[in-house]
Amino acid sequence: MSSETIKFNWNCKNTWRRSAKNTAWCLLGCAIGDFGTILFFQITKIPFPVLGIMILAIINGLITSIILETLILLQQNFKFSNALKTALGMSFISMISMEVAMNLTDYLITGGAILTWWVVPIMLIVGFITPWPYNYWRLKKFNISCH
Repeated sequence: MSSETIKFNWNCKNTWRRSAKNTAWCLLGCAIGDFGTILFFQITKIPFPVLGIMILAIINGLITSIILETLILLQQNFKFSNALKTALGMSFISMISMEVAMNLTDYLITGGAILTWWVVPIMLIVGFITPWPYNYWRLKKFNISCH
């Protein structure tokens, strides 16, 4: 490391607060599609492999998160194409890590693709905590967020 290297600050309360808000919006969008998919298969009892349900849940979670983030950006007077591009580009790593963490938690606790009153909060907590440091880093380093 050269003497010009700037030490990254992980202690900014304002950035942690703002990144928590961004992460929560992302979690909401992901959870809608993810939980909706799992619940659909749970209610309908359509025979489908657990891995297939979980992959569909992840894909649907990504889609609903992108839709929600696009709608939020449209409310901030973004043009549709810019809002969609921003939603797709700015938090995809965050969304994927969130989705994988939530579904892995579900799989490890219940065997996968099963929603119960007690597993949902655990999935949401893990889904929030997993991308939060990345969102903080991205916001602090580049001042980039979706919301």
